[in-house]
Amino acid sequence: MAGPDGTVQRQPTLFHKVKNDRSILALAISNSRLFAGTQAGEILVNVPRPESHSIMLMKGSQVWSLETYERIDSIKAHHRSVLSLYVAKDEELLFSSGGDAIVNWYDLSDRDKRAIPDLSRHPLNRNHRFFDSKGPGGAPTPRPTSAVEPRSQSGKQLEIDNKDILQYAHNGYAYCMLLFGSSGPAIFGDEVLISGGGDGTIKIWALDAENGGSISELKCLESGDDSVLAMSLDGTLLYSGRSGGDINVWDLDTCQLVRRIESYTVDVLTLCVGHGSIFSGSANGIAKQFSPRYECLHEWQAHEQLILASIITEYQGKRIYVTGGNDHCVAIWDVGGKNLDATEATFTNNGTATPRNCPIDLKLIPADQLLDSLAQLVALRTVSSKPEYSQDCRRGASWLRNLFKNFGAETEMLSATENTNPVVFALFKGRRSPVQKSKRILFYGHYDVVPADDKQRLWASDPFDMRGLNGYLYGRGVSDNKGPVLAAAFAVAELVAEKGLSSDVIFLIEGEEECGSRGFQEVIKKSKAVIGVIHWILLANSYWLDDDIPCLTYGLRGVVHATIQVKSDRPNLHSGVDGSQRINEAMKDMISILAVLSSNDGSVQIPGFYDPVLRLTLSEDKAYTAISKALVERDPERGDAYQLAEQLKGRWREPSLTIHRITTSGSTGSSVIPHTATATISIRLVPNQTTSIISEALKKVLQAAFTELGTSNQLSVSIDHAAEPWLGEPGNRIFRTLEEAVVDVWGPLGHRRRGSVLAAKPGLKDHGDPPARTRTTAGTSASLTNGSDHHSQATADSPLSPSSPNGIEFPPRRSWKPLLIREGGSIPAVRFLEQEFSAPAAHLPCGQASDKAHLDNERLRLSNLYKSKEIFKRVFRDLK
Repeated sequence: MAGPDGTVQRQPTLFHKVKNDRSILALAISNSRLFAGTQAGEILVNVPRPESHSIMLMKGSQVWSLETYERIDSIKAHHRSVLSLYVAKDEELLFSSGGDAIVNWYDLSDRDKRAIPDLSRHPLNRNHRFFDSKGPGGAPTPRPTSAVEPRSQSGKQLEIDNKDILQYAHNGYAYCMLLFGSSGPAIFGDEVLISGGGDGTIKIWALDAENGGSISELKCLESGDDSVLAMSLDGTLLYSGRSGGDINVWDLDTCQLVRRIESYTVDVLTLCVGHGSIFSGSANGIAKQFSPRYECLHEWQAHEQLILASIITEYQGKRIYVTGGNDHCVAIWDVGGKNLDATEATFTNNGTATPRNCPIDLKLIPADQLLDSLAQLVALRTVSSKPEYSQDCRRGASWLRNLFKNFGAETEMLSATENTNPVVFALFKGRRSPVQKSKRILFYGHYDVVPADDKQRLWASDPFDMRGLNGYLYGRGVSDNKGPVLAAAFAVAELVAEKGLSSDVIFLIEGEEECGSRGFQEVIKKSKAVIGVIHWILLANSYWLDDDIPCLTYGLRGVVHATIQVKSDRPNLHSGVDGSQRINEAMKDMISILAVLSSNDGSVQIPGFYDPVLRLTLSEDKAYTAISKALVERDPERGDAYQLAEQLKGRWREPSLTIHRITTSGSTGSSVIPHTATATISIRLVPNQTTSIISEALKKVLQAAFTELGTSNQLSVSIDHAAEPWLGEPGNRIFRTLEEAVVDVWGPLGHRRRGSVLAAKPGLKDHGDPPARTRTTAGTSASLTNGSDHHSQATADSPLSPSSPNGIEFPPRRSWKPLLIREGGSIPAVRFLEQEFSAPAAHLPCGQASDKAHLDNERLRLSNLYKSKEIFKRVFRDLK
């Protein structure tokens, strides 16, 4: 559909959604804040930056961030529904009215001199002749116990004088009001008040400043009996939404009805005008966008039921339309005007479109450009483990290459074989003088993802259609690893735009990480001349220890994946016909040899397996204890501190063996004797263990156990994948630069100093043997988050500054260092890159422990995405 300038308009798209537990009845907006009034009497406040504290918050309040959409605080403002909100032009005051009283006009300077009103005389507390009358038995119906009266930290409670109340201003409810400034029609003079009522009339009122702001009727506009439910102004044109579904257009210069738009067959509940369009919301949840010529440009289902409030604004260069409804949601819609340029390709959710190839303006890269790009990349189903998605993987690689190219990088596709996905190479050259010798930084990541078929309907939405909800982005790959990769790419792009990049930054983004980095080592060795010298290696492919404290990872376990097969020369047999103790069954042999791999306490029984493992030092043990105590102090539900410390040791610094599955030939019937049994196992290794030695030891112990059986079956053991463990150096320059950047970007964190677990290095003196291995209750990452969406102390925004403008002093908070942690998982490329380029690596976890990578409803918090980009930017700029 063509817009007002003749260009094709984009369909409005859902940018983000915030869920509440009650209906949204009113919305107001300032330059940087969004306010929502609810049926529960709360005012939900979005404050995007901690320094924006001009709105006085109430005790027990919750606030959301407009930039990250996190729930931070709210104001319990009314006993009943909040029906109207208004923000003063200087953004210093917020006004609200609700269903607990009549609000008319109020002169603040006059009422400031009066005593606080007697709340016992509030209409809610007065005796009502009907509702409080005596019932059967002579007793009145008990009143519900009222909540504690809401008290603001510096706001005011106002009482309306009888002389300031105009009864029966309309012969029905007064549904909506507007203030029309002095720039309006000359026939009205100064500022006027416009009200719409249930009697179908629109009334224009004069404001008498000399008489305390009292009102007197100037004009009454009538056009039928349908209630006027919503109004909006555009210059001297007044739009009114009516209960019959029409939108009337009034010219206030002539006070004439100039147009009736037949927009709905249900009530029009909200209207707003902006960005060259008229937006309306109705009682069936449908929103519409009209051109200035009153043509319907777009129509879409914005809410499940009633759209009760709406507002239009522009934030960080993005035109947004905000709606609230009785489905308890605030929805933020992108209503940006023109379609993409002809050189751009639109990405569909099935990932079948060609990659976008258009220049991006490096002078201005708004935050939503990062989100738009991430949504496009998530839409490409780059599942490396399934051949049917091979073309999507290729499209994902091409998409990334074009993005890097548009950001000004030299790019190339690096491929090992036709059967593996390419590695995307991008080089951003730093600006330096000929005599300046800057370092070269390598960023490693991957664009492939694990499957997300959602056959069991566990995802809340399409996993390849990124959605924003309550400050989180949901979609396959948003956290692992597409979000962090794009955060790093946009960080470099901003430095290039600002001419602040002095070091070369090289990106190596592979497409086989989720399949053990197949072919990655071969292609890197073959392409070393293209990549060049590397001084530092940076990656971002893991998560915080919990949902609250930023972390730096300096250690990963290695892994050996193996497949064990026992095969008989006989075909599948029937246990009733052929079953006999004289038959060597493949499944029995398999169970027998697997049983020798581990003991009852879970320890691995491979000879010499634990010999290379570094002993636990006293200082390392104290550091684990410090971390666990700090975590338990903050959240006692995490259990015993000693048990938590033991769990962390088991996950981080102790090797383990896992039997993943056993499959058999033939049908799954209970009477089949399979001729083949196949087991898949993995062994997690720790620093000082090597994959080659452990692989050979595994084969030897299995073969020895199999030989003892004296069976006629055949055994085969294959090593499918191996990755060396990695242990970094937390005291080197790249870790120090990362630590400083994390502290600068995340700012004050409300927690005490956590211990940093520094691993023992080969050659360090140990302090005795580790304690005897006993089987304990295993802990998981979920036990550190309790599976909840609780409020994190590491947030982009804070509702109160250390020195509150309300006169209440808060103790200053220090900027604590991030936790230094290890991970139990494996990333094959890290240790290989270190060895290949003789350069140290460091690891920045971008996501939270509850991100659910590889699981359904994978997510990444918006603030983590933005903050990670800022951290990358500082590291690329400051690391020399």
